Amino acid sequence: MKISLFTLLLFALFLGNAQADLNQYKYIIVPKKFDGFRNVNQYQTSTLIKFLFVENGYTAVYEDALPDDLNRDRCLGTVVGLKDDSSMFTTKISLILKDCQSKVVFETKEGTSKEKDYKDAYNEAIRDAFVSFKGLDYKYSPKEEQEAPVKISFKNDVKELNETDAKKPAAAVSVEDNTGKKGEVTEMAPRVVNQEGDATKKALQKGPIVPPTVLYAQVINNGYQLVDASPKVILKMLKSTLEGVFIAESLELNGVVYKRNNKWYFEYNKDGKVVVDELNIKF
Repeated sequence: MKISLFTLLLFALFLGNAQADLNQYKYIIVPKKFDGFRNVNQYQTSTLIKFLFVENGYTAVYEDALPDDLNRDRCLGTVVGLKDDSSMFTTKISLILKDCQSKVVFETKEGTSKEKDYKDAYNEAIRDAFVSFKGLDYKYSPKEEQEAPVKISFKNDVKELNETDAKKPAAAVSVEDNTGKKGEVTEMAPRVVNQEGDATKKALQKGPIVPPTVLYAQVINNGYQLVDASPKVILKMLKSTLEGVFIAESLELNGVVYKRNNKWYFEYNKDGKVVVDELNIKF
């Protein structure tokens, strides 16, 4: 009795986690030709899988007929894969759902069939595998946007600085790093800027318009979209006529992304000045 109760609790926990994982996806993307098959919709696998998902309350679409919002952001959907471990006398099928970063979100139990006809066998095995979705009370619930990082600006902090202040010695300041260890750094006196101006008047400025984190490149029509780990689309890169140069756009900015000295940069115009951000892109 104790073993049965323990098994039941594990199964309930599994269903709860699976439901939470799937609820954040708005669409199920169904390929028209699964890996390992020679023909499109072979044994009517694609039409059957799409039908069963719709029957179970999901919004299923074919990979070549994506809605506009899904076309803009592939992370709204999870892609169906077919795992075929069939033997000579038994058809064995599992369905695997993967997110936009090819990470497994959900995997069904193995559905089986001993039918001799391939079409009948795949039909029975897929329906058997779909039992894994029966206990999930699916309801689309988008992930909450992560709280935006606090941006600290020092613009106009110091309007003027006389020569006496500029010549003051540097002060020692106690700091604590992210490891919890304390130390001292030298607080440098602000630099005096003459009327002619200097580095502050350079047209080329640097400033992180995107978070200083790894961005993952995902293939889209005519280019890539860059997403962070959440995943959230940060930037889109569209191919240009120049090799290694992309037309780039974010929610607020348009510019170009290019590679120089084995590093990627996003260059755009802001407030009449050219700004360059270094990007950490993983292809």
